[in-house]
Amino acid sequence: MRVCLFDIDGTLVNAGGAGQAAMEKALARAFGVTQPTEGISTAGRTDRAIIEDLMAFHGLPCDEATWERVREFYLEGLPVELARLDGLALPGVNELLAALSGRDDVVLGLLTGNLVEGARRKLGHFGLDGHFDRDGQLFGGFGDHDRDRDDVARRGREHVRQELDWWEPNEVWVIGDTPLDVQCARAIGVRVLAVATGMFSRDEIAVGEPDQLLGDLGDTDRVVSILVE
Repeated sequence: MRVCLFDIDGTLVNAGGAGQAAMEKALARAFGVTQPTEGISTAGRTDRAIIEDLMAFHGLPCDEATWERVREFYLEGLPVELARLDGLALPGVNELLAALSGRDDVVLGLLTGNLVEGARRKLGHFGLDGHFDRDGQLFGGFGDHDRDRDDVARRGREHVRQELDWWEPNEVWVIGDTPLDVQCARAIGVRVLAVATGMFSRDEIAVGEPDQLLGDLGDTDRVVSILVE
């Protein structure tokens, strides 16, 4: 068996900036924030960390009640921003997920900084959610609780163990587009296929020494061969 845990933004889809736009509008709706946000890194980070940093930037309290309020408004606004902005599924993604979903020896999951309900909305917008549904639930690790992607990976590992009653690190792949995807795969001792379809160049990603590094996921046969054979 192979378990393939995919990042979302920059790996499966380019959401056109919908996530950050929805976060900033959530702050505006909740607290009347209109000042532009600057200097908040998003690539490879968790939504928890990004939203907390946005709140801190604007001088808002980072308590749980404030977090939940912003989270609620973000999730309400995300579909609107996805519809408004020009996002797309990245090259080869539909074909690859169809090929992997059709195999009995592959389990697909997610390892993403997105909130689990944010992930559902993004994947649903691009028609990809069905590939990751297990009895009505998304499978893997998500950014609801942790600032650090390594901790998200550890949660994902525990979810795999609980759901499948199985954990063989050499049979698990993380697929992502940032150095943090490579790093979090190493944190749980699994293999990583990196793709240069996000904000980072091949050279920047190569510094972390991923097991495989491709320009994109466009060659379905090659990617399936890497992940499964």
